Amino acid sequence: MRRPVSATERLTVAHRAGNDLAALREACSAGVDLVEADVRYHRGRLEVRHLKTMGPVPLLWDRWALTPAWTSRFLLQDPLPVTPPDCELMLDVKGGGEEFPRDVVRVVRELMPNREYSVCSQFWNLLEAFHEDPHARIVHSIGSRRMLREVLPRLEGHRSDSVSIHMKLLTPAVVEDLLQRVSLIMTWPVNREADLRRLQSWGVNGFISDRLDLLRMLVAEREQGTRPAP
Repeated sequence: MRRPVSATERLTVAHRAGNDLAALREACSAGVDLVEADVRYHRGRLEVRHLKTMGPVPLLWDRWALTPAWTSRFLLQDPLPVTPPDCELMLDVKGGGEEFPRDVVRVVRELMPNREYSVCSQFWNLLEAFHEDPHARIVHSIGSRRMLREVLPRLEGHRSDSVSIHMKLLTPAVVEDLLQRVSLIMTWPVNREADLRRLQSWGVNGFISDRLDLLRMLVAEREQGTRPAP
């Protein structure tokens, strides 16, 4: 069983960097703790991508991007064998049926036996399949105020030492309430140093960022044993 994260630690998470091999290698070389990868179940395959399908339309989309759907897909089997031992993957499971998370567990066990990893999802029922794996950190992801209200009683009865919550939902009182239930509060998107310092002063101890330079700064502060005053 993994050691819980203390309230004074600062976990660094490279947002979506696991969706691309070059970004994965760069994030791991920077010394971040976790690299996030978005995992989707599509036609029996575990695809790693944040882009969504458009039904019969042969395109993948996000709010700011369109990509042809016929291009080669990045699969979960691709990043697992090349992720360095000191760099942990956080798999963000994006919906699907009950077979989806079971397949994720199977592939992770085959390609990364006895390696610790994190798994998060806003579809909390999908996290159940990972409870039996002692190497998995279970992370309830929270993206709305309704989800925040609903997660608090759920955390009382589930194996979870972590949450991932959108930064807009956090206040000092919310952080204090969550820390009574979990040892690790990760939040996104932390892309400004001013936001980072404010969240640190509240007791947040996990930072999900698109900015690798910001994460490098946190890694350097931890290695030097320094922390700016709030």
